[in-house]
Amino acid sequence: MSEAMSDDTTTVEEPTAKLPPEELIYLTPDVWTTPFWEAAAEHRLVVPRCTNCGTYRFPPSAFCYVCRTQEVEWMEQSGAGTLYSFTVAWHPLMPDVSDSVPYIPAVVELPGTGGVRIIGDLVDVRPSEVQIGMKVHLRWRDIRDGVSVPLFAPG
Repeated sequence: MSEAMSDDTTTVEEPTAKLPPEELIYLTPDVWTTPFWEAAAEHRLVVPRCTNCGTYRFPPSAFCYVCRTQEVEWMEQSGAGTLYSFTVAWHPLMPDVSDSVPYIPAVVELPGTGGVRIIGDLVDVRPSEVQIGMKVHLRWRDIRDGVSVPLFAPG
């Protein structure tokens, strides 16, 4: 028995990455992270470097993990980086924000910093196009007055 089967499949275009809702972003800076967030509000990426031994330390911490010195200088970074790790979130953080998926939290390694990695959402890309090792560049997401968070886009 041979019947012709109809091919009723439709192609659904893969969405580009979205962003989690702004109301879910809440910062609680402390004495060690405030300089980072102040620079971010000005769309500048800075990373603390030990003034004694030159080790970058991120996330910011009270003591250098190499020489135990507390003093740091905040070094501005270009925002270029390499994708170190990522995940694609297909399920919303909360049921009433289902239009915010998929989103792609990513870990980006900054060159010339001894392995410093920063977390930010990956944007302007479809999940299937994301690859470990891809080059990315910094963008900023303004949340509210005086609060910006880093994002990364391919390129």
